[in-house]
Amino acid sequence: MKTNWIAACLAVCFAGASGGALAQDVTYRKDIKPLFDKQCVECHGSDAPYYGEFKENEKHFTGKKQGPRMDSYADVIFYIGWPDTGALMRRLDDGKSSGGKPGNMHKYLGETDEERAKNLELVKAWVGPQGWTMKRWEARGGVPGISREELEKIKVKY
Repeated sequence: MKTNWIAACLAVCFAGASGGALAQDVTYRKDIKPLFDKQCVECHGSDAPYYGEFKENEKHFTGKKQGPRMDSYADVIFYIGWPDTGALMRRLDDGKSSGGKPGNMHKYLGETDEERAKNLELVKAWVGPQGWTMKRWEARGGVPGISREELEKIKVKY
């Protein structure tokens, strides 16, 4: 009995350590920026409009296959934490977190289902497994806004 309890505790400790190690090792500079440069820069690079300009004339920019600018750490954080809380997660998600269809940018995470899944897991590890949320800053459509406790779970190391 005691041996089973010790084995169970060790299994939980090692599982937590290995999952946490991946999240700790993922950084914007080392992992996310290269992924962005490969998969996203064409539409969200330095020539893309900032969020305010994009929102003022969204049809114009989407018609040109241009999204809002996201080519720096600060720009990307805008779509994770605040003010457009959860936008990156909603758009990149494969549908499993929301119980629905994949976000409109999920298909751009890679050429194959396997590559998309791998890249999504990388972004999720960077945001933090418990920080990945579809919630917005304020409640919308019956979905509560993000709480302070949920915001604190977002881990996006530079």
